[in-house]
Amino acid sequence: MRIHLCVVGRLKGGPEKALIDDYIKRFERTGRALGLGPVSIHEVEDRKGGGMQAEVELLRRAIPTGAVVAVMDERGQMLSSPDLAGQLARWRDGGRQDLALLIGGADGLSPELRAQADMAISFGPMVWPHMLARVMLCEQLYRAATILAGTPYHRA
Repeated sequence: MRIHLCVVGRLKGGPEKALIDDYIKRFERTGRALGLGPVSIHEVEDRKGGGMQAEVELLRRAIPTGAVVAVMDERGQMLSSPDLAGQLARWRDGGRQDLALLIGGADGLSPELRAQADMAISFGPMVWPHMLARVMLCEQLYRAATILAGTPYHRA
């Protein structure tokens, strides 16, 4: 199952990019044997100042046809790492070829886009900067792959 990170904002070099690149590399190495990956990042940016609605249209264009869509949102379902791993496995085993994980910009995602998603996932009730949310999501993808592979990275 291919993973598509559809995100608002462009990530330049720096510590967040280094972490994301590292976790994606680890995920792809571990996930390949599990039928997970590769990961592609689709960065969108509204340069015309159209706000959240313009971001919605850009994100929609980045989502592959037929993909499962999960939005990252503080109002979403809080999952444990094993629960996320199980959900990824269910989508994969159910024949889903693409998973699009969406992270909004500074104003979040529109209610319309959240309502159309197959799932909303939360990192908790706190709001995280979208660049840190990207890092956390990439780490959780890697952790999910290690859980499914039975490796000792996840020690809960």
